[in-house]
Amino acid sequence: MSEIKRVVLAYSGGLDTSVILKWLQVEYGCEVVTFTADLGQGEELEPARAKAELMGVKPEHIYIDDLREEFVRDFVFPMMRANARYEGDYLLGTSIARPLISKRLIEIARETGADAVAHGATGKGNDQVRFELSAYALEPGIKVIAPWREWDLTSRTALIAWAEAHQIPVPKDKRGESPFSTDANLLHTSSEGKVLEDPWQEVPDYVYSRTVNPEDAPDVPEYITIDFAKGDGVALNGEAMSPATLLTALNELGRKHGIGRLDLVENRFVGMKSRGMYETPGGTIYAVAHRGIESITLDRGAAHLKDELMPKYAELIYNGFWFSPEREMLQAAIDHSQAKVNGTVRLKLYKGLASVVGRQSPDSLYSERHVTFEDDAGAYDQKDAAGFIKLNALRLRLLAQQGR
Repeated sequence: MSEIKRVVLAYSGGLDTSVILKWLQVEYGCEVVTFTADLGQGEELEPARAKAELMGVKPEHIYIDDLREEFVRDFVFPMMRANARYEGDYLLGTSIARPLISKRLIEIARETGADAVAHGATGKGNDQVRFELSAYALEPGIKVIAPWREWDLTSRTALIAWAEAHQIPVPKDKRGESPFSTDANLLHTSSEGKVLEDPWQEVPDYVYSRTVNPEDAPDVPEYITIDFAKGDGVALNGEAMSPATLLTALNELGRKHGIGRLDLVENRFVGMKSRGMYETPGGTIYAVAHRGIESITLDRGAAHLKDELMPKYAELIYNGFWFSPEREMLQAAIDHSQAKVNGTVRLKLYKGLASVVGRQSPDSLYSERHVTFEDDAGAYDQKDAAGFIKLNALRLRLLAQQGR
């Protein structure tokens, strides 16, 4: 342990990471640099600075960075171009934040000459894998410290007792058993554990924090438009917006109309199943809109190939392989497909649902002349369908003739 002189800790300012900060100082005898990321989680982050200073961290070694624009522009939007959903449902809100946090941890380690980075993820979850795969991909020789895999503080009671023994302030609301665990950023809020561990029981209403109950949402639908350029959202209701500003505005619309709730039992990378509740209000609206604009701008072959690639792409992000060559290869293909994904989508927001009700594009492949039930003036010769069908039926007819 003595070989570690300085470590960069992903620090929230909460009880767990405050204990980790002191534990690193005690057990490793090292200097700690703290990094707190503003990913749009909606919490005041400056108290983390005061707590870090109180625990002996030098002011110049306390990093609090606003990463909201980078998060949406360089991580969320590229993922949304792929229409990525893990196991068909999960919009990967926690998964996509981890590579950015790891990237900044490594940058700060280089800036400060640190020997190691540390995180507060447990040994049961996916986040430990995501943090560490990203860190090793960016800095192969970095040392990663994961206290939850090393120490014997196996319960909330033990954690609080250790904190008190080392003069770490414990807020009153942390002394009891937490009813569930949460993680939040600009894309989503996730809740897991305790009251959510029985997958038969409905999620209690008090768990939801970012959306109104759809039953209590406005009785009148709201219509909005989202403009896209090369597969990325650029404007809401005709007003140009940056990526983070757009997602923030969509979050408020989703909150108001109860959009984006998901109760999911998923397969963790480490092998176990877990039950979580996700709220992704703006992201859900955005994902629906993106598929809407693709429906008129992507060729069938490209669209179907994207849908085949998507599960693999989503799994790579979920499992922590953002900085892998295979994810980058898939991203190149996905981004190439988005060159003509331009135009406007109109959506109806109503009681938990975001529905596409209109779409238009200067690069639309939709031809009313070909598809019309009226006279198409020779645009399409219906007689051509006979040969097309016979050729596609040939193998089926041969099989039938052989009694197969």
